[in-house]
Amino acid sequence: MIAEKILGNLHKSSETPSKVVVDIPFEWFETDRHRILKMADDGTEIGIQIDENLSDGDVLAVTTDKIYAVKIKKSKLVRISVKTMEEMGRLGFELGNRHLSLQIANDSITIPFDPPTFEYLIRLGFYPRIVEDVFADYIVCKAHGATHSHSHEHSHEHHHDSEGHHHEH
Repeated sequence: MIAEKILGNLHKSSETPSKVVVDIPFEWFETDRHRILKMADDGTEIGIQIDENLSDGDVLAVTTDKIYAVKIKKSKLVRISVKTMEEMGRLGFELGNRHLSLQIANDSITIPFDPPTFEYLIRLGFYPRIVEDVFADYIVCKAHGATHSHSHEHSHEHHHDSEGHHHEH
């Protein structure tokens, strides 16, 4: 089976599905892949060729008796509560420098779990806690490029001594 477009979303419809819903399990980090082969819970292989990111509940295929929908698996996450905008800004800055994808709520930020970041947050004075939850509707923080402009000149002079040896200065 090939899915080439999102046919709707189970969570955005007020109707109860009239057919059996079959989950297509995804890890959170797979939802932005535009070409991927997945196995639905009933054993059906589904080739997904969709040029947009997937969300939990997105319907990818419908047969006479089944609806095949994205189900983002729960994963180990770190949730950091914040009480002030200053804390939120400082936390956002620290996590942004680590180029982590994150979910932002009014009183917390949630990121994928990794031990070094968890320990780092504690050292910074935050109180992170580990949770099992679906990581969806997150902001992707991409690394910036390595190119940058210069407003100054670099000296690349070099000299040779009388024997022809090369010296950098």
